[in-house]
Amino acid sequence: MRDATGFLREEYEDIVEKGFDWKLRRLEGPSTPVCTVDGKEVIMLCSNNYLSLSNHPKLREAAKKAIDSHGAGSGSVRAIAGNMDLHEEAEDRVARFKGTEASLIYQTGFAANAGLIPQLCGKGDIFISDELNHGSIIDGVRLSKADRAVYAHNDMAECEKVVKEVSEKDYRRILILTDGVFSMDGDVAHMDRIVEIAKQYGAMTYVDDAHGEGVIGPDGRGIGAHFGITGEIDVEMGTFSKAFGVVGGLVAGSEDLKKFAYNKSRTWLLSGSHPPAVAAAQIAAIDVLETEPEHVRRLWENTNYFKKEIQGMGYDTGDSTTPITPVICGESHKAKELSTRLYDEGIFGLPIVFPMVARDKARIRTMMNAGLTREHLDKALGAFESIGKDLKII
Repeated sequence: MRDATGFLREEYEDIVEKGFDWKLRRLEGPSTPVCTVDGKEVIMLCSNNYLSLSNHPKLREAAKKAIDSHGAGSGSVRAIAGNMDLHEEAEDRVARFKGTEASLIYQTGFAANAGLIPQLCGKGDIFISDELNHGSIIDGVRLSKADRAVYAHNDMAECEKVVKEVSEKDYRRILILTDGVFSMDGDVAHMDRIVEIAKQYGAMTYVDDAHGEGVIGPDGRGIGAHFGITGEIDVEMGTFSKAFGVVGGLVAGSEDLKKFAYNKSRTWLLSGSHPPAVAAAQIAAIDVLETEPEHVRRLWENTNYFKKEIQGMGYDTGDSTTPITPVICGESHKAKELSTRLYDEGIFGLPIVFPMVARDKARIRTMMNAGLTREHLDKALGAFESIGKDLKII
């Protein structure tokens, strides 16, 4: 008789044998620069909590007050009865922060990409995508019947060549898709050039700025501000789950985009809205970014110091120019061994292996945090140096 579920164990065991599996560790308490993971105090080097806002007192207080005033949950999807004043206030604040007409907040960043991308293009249209785009962009594209083309990573000459070629065909819509900050490598898309190409050939632009929101650009306002093209990108997608320290996806752009998105995105229409505490914390996070610039400043001070020191040891950090600094080890098992030994020394840095990166580009993806002190960084750097030499990575 057919074994209906045997493949579950077989495929998992195959993943483990190849060294491609994830082993979940348990965070005990808040996400802070020094935290407790599986009972051990460690320096956190793999959180997306760039500005250390997830435990900021203003966000915590806002969330508590919202529970008292609005309850624990919203009661519905926003299209029916779950559209609270806090949700609308958060969207107004995002739009002002991003310098756009409007914004729409989704349950997660993945929900924004999976829900909006396939609605923007369909049969008779084409997506043009950077080859290293995030998996949520790839899944969004796969949900559409549109054609698709890919250009070499961050290669603007090839991007323009592809756009020019497809613009000469009978496509209804052309949409150029890219990450803003590439999450595995820490490099930045040439968004100014992409917008220029798009305008020349009548294409739309869509950027996933999940790792840029709160990080790059003046006061952390993202990739549009970073390149001086605020309001010129057709769709700026982002997330509250990283630098903002909360959770939730967002898209910022025109009022037309917002109305189109909330009428067409099933991930938005068919998912319950954020609890009031989440919406209130989102608002508070923007308040903090606008009134406490020291968080972004410290993030970059830590980034520049760590990056310089670890490169000086001989580690390959690729083309990173952001707080994402990949410490490339090569083979998957070596990256996992480095991670295990770092943990033993009180440093929490997780390995990233195939299929999230190329087979020979396994790495520890370090993420800087504004709350880390120079002492924290020096301890981490010392561990990377001694263990890296022992494992013959450097």
